[in-house]
Amino acid sequence: MHSTPSTPLQIARELASEFARTAVERDRQGGTPKAERDAIRNSGLLALSIPRDFGGLGASWTQTFDVVREFARVDSSLAHVFGFHHLMLATVRLFATPAQWQPWFELTARKSWFWGNALNPLDTRTVVKDRGSFREFSGKKSFCSGASDSEMLIASAVDESAGGKLLIAAIPSGRTGITLHNDWHNMGQRQTDSGSATFERVRVEESDLLLEPGPLSTPFACLRPLIAQLHFANIFLGIAEGAFDEARHYALRESRPWFKSPAEQSSADPYVLNHFGDFWVRLQGARLLVEQAALELDQAWGRGAALSAEQRGRLAVTIATAKVAASRDGLEICSKVFEVTGARATQASVGLDRHWRNLRTQSLHDPLDYKLHELGEWALRGQLPTPTFYS
Repeated sequence: MHSTPSTPLQIARELASEFARTAVERDRQGGTPKAERDAIRNSGLLALSIPRDFGGLGASWTQTFDVVREFARVDSSLAHVFGFHHLMLATVRLFATPAQWQPWFELTARKSWFWGNALNPLDTRTVVKDRGSFREFSGKKSFCSGASDSEMLIASAVDESAGGKLLIAAIPSGRTGITLHNDWHNMGQRQTDSGSATFERVRVEESDLLLEPGPLSTPFACLRPLIAQLHFANIFLGIAEGAFDEARHYALRESRPWFKSPAEQSSADPYVLNHFGDFWVRLQGARLLVEQAALELDQAWGRGAALSAEQRGRLAVTIATAKVAASRDGLEICSKVFEVTGARATQASVGLDRHWRNLRTQSLHDPLDYKLHELGEWALRGQLPTPTFYS
């Protein structure tokens, strides 16, 4: 694909440049961005976070999230499924034995597998039946981001015979009994394939189950939700950066000054300049918080099993802070870009509205009020967040 050696970020920028050409039209169409997903497959970036010992590129979380942000600036749907792919790989690394995750890593790197999500711990409609030598998953699951056009799925089901215990498994997406309904028709993130899936007596082998150490079992295993939260923060920041870049381009080349403006060009209007100054301050603050959180995540990841509960808790505070800032400031920027671009920028062909729709849709993944409540517990009472699938 590349005539000269490139860094992962350079490869991502080349891909993002191509994705940008069709991003507005694909946002209108929805559905699975098959050509773009295949371009990511062919780029080798699906092996980005896999250690070199298993055929991967050995990138840190900082480097992986840099690529997520690069994609999010032009196409947050592709950023979402790409980041979720690496989150699913982290899931098997954190919840499974080396005998499980090491072969999965090697196969993913060698065959360019895409991993999709059918976990959603709040959706308990999928249940487990114990068949002795294997289990069966049956039921429905919502918000299955990236499940379409994937080779592997992380799926969960409730074991009612064990008091409602959540069982998580890594299974081939094409296994008999799995139906992906392609019923995602929301206002944003339209090409994430975040619709529903049905499991009809899907056979799950013991070797598919992620039992040791299992979810939320150790401070290290409890990094999984924090990786998810920081993934979202990087998407939000990337969306805001993309909205800023497009608004800047439009304001410099297309916008006209209001008839009462003292400026001859919109780019010299004092109110326009004031807004861009505000955008800049918001972006800089969110960037610093998000980048600091990634550095601290890399440090925690490097500690492995030696990671303490307090270290994990302090990282949770750092990541929650970054996510709140990226969400609030991103929404503000994506809404107010129209105040610096004007009425003509609302044309469907410009597609500037997609940034707000995408960020608003994804930011509802878990309520910001509850994230602020956790931060309030820390700020006022010194109480670290309790590990859950969302904190």
